[in-house]
Amino acid sequence: MKYNLFKILVFSVFTIFIIFLLSVLFTPIIYNKGQALLSIIHNKEVYFALSLSLISSLISITIATIIGLPVAYVLARYDFKGKKLFDVLVDLPIILPPLVTGMSLLILLGPVLGNWLGKLGLNFVFTPLGIIMAQLVVAAPFAIRSFKTAFAGIDPTFEKAAMTLGDHHFMVFRRITLPLAKNGIITGITMAWARAVGEFGATVMLAGATRFKTETLPIAIYLNIATGNIDLAIAIALIMIIFSIIVLTVIKIFDKDLYNYYEKERGG
Repeated sequence: MKYNLFKILVFSVFTIFIIFLLSVLFTPIIYNKGQALLSIIHNKEVYFALSLSLISSLISITIATIIGLPVAYVLARYDFKGKKLFDVLVDLPIILPPLVTGMSLLILLGPVLGNWLGKLGLNFVFTPLGIIMAQLVVAAPFAIRSFKTAFAGIDPTFEKAAMTLGDHHFMVFRRITLPLAKNGIITGITMAWARAVGEFGATVMLAGATRFKTETLPIAIYLNIATGNIDLAIAIALIMIIFSIIVLTVIKIFDKDLYNYYEKERGG
């Protein structure tokens, strides 16, 4: 009897929370009566924001992957003084409000290094380059976390065995480590990419919010809400909701495969 009451209680809370989430996500679409979908057809602003978001996020995630793989491997495989401190430092952008991260980037790439970078032709403040930088700093830690977990879950004896057969470190990393960590790497890239596409706070601080210049999808929502164009804002929000559902589905698939692989390895 007590168990039944407990079960009813927890499932009631669960149901209420799920209904609340569905209401938050889909009420704007119902309120708009589907007219939001029509507003994105042949809309140049939507196409610009979508293309800028995709291009900038793909560039930032490519850079994050190139940087993140060795950083994650160091944190997963090697012990050194101050490792925990560096581990915290890598995670810090996840915890910090994006506005704070954006402000720090603005100061660093503006008053501090702005003149020097300008001579090299690199202008990050209020430019599309600033979008890429903001996305990189905010999204990279998500990729690194997943990469690190994947590397840490690989038995080091696989790598040591390959080295005893004459393979050098780069060959072992490419032929053994990366294939075994594949699912974790894909999960990290996907999760970081979704974070980059949805980045707003750091982007608006560093790159600004200018139509048809630094207008990503989240900034387009903000600009259209600010000017009273609710239909277009809802349409763009719908695009991001669909994108998020697809990304989460991919993450769940590869997370499940990664978990099953580790369980199999432990059992073997």
